[in-house]
Amino acid sequence: MKEYSEDAVLVANNGALNGQQWVLDRNLTIGRDPDCDIVIPDRQVSRHHARVVVSANGILIEDLGSKNGTYLNNQPVSEPAKLIEADEITIAFTQTFLFLSTDATLPLSDLPAEISRMFKLQLDEDSRRVWIRGKELDPPLSNQQFMLLQYLYDRTDEVVSREELINAVWEEDSRWVTEQAFDALVRRLRDRLTQLDSEYDYIVTVRGHGLRFQNESH
Repeated sequence: MKEYSEDAVLVANNGALNGQQWVLDRNLTIGRDPDCDIVIPDRQVSRHHARVVVSANGILIEDLGSKNGTYLNNQPVSEPAKLIEADEITIAFTQTFLFLSTDATLPLSDLPAEISRMFKLQLDEDSRRVWIRGKELDPPLSNQQFMLLQYLYDRTDEVVSREELINAVWEEDSRWVTEQAFDALVRRLRDRLTQLDSEYDYIVTVRGHGLRFQNESH
């Protein structure tokens, strides 16, 4: 029995191929040579640099003796390595790819275009949907949770005061909101985000000043 979805895809992040996608239904060679399945037009990339191998036991990435290396989640690939959901492959530090096994995600056609090219958290204001590492947060956030997240998201890397956040979320009712109620909302939002990513702190408390949203893009 196969351990991967037959709809698994490789999505180019940044670099010359940014946004392009390949369905992983066969082996794919990556390199600078025109006969490669995925051609990266950069002199730092070897003519035949790396290969994605589709097998009955999963999908692997292997380096083909390249000069400038193949990296999986920032670690050099010295022997074939099995790919798992949201793994990032880097070719000679010039082109990155995101591995998505779409049995664990929404079909890529359902995502806003930028979602396919990002590794961490993205949100869509109109639909109030949130994706973390390519997976949609389900069930959706409550109205207050989404308002708090969106306000911070729109001000990524800025420190936002508690008072400003309370006014943004509760609006005309903000004067009745206690610090305990605000802290409880922040705690619930953090709990929801950790459901899909327990290794990264998106909302950072800056003591004496407020909260800061951080988000790594690739």
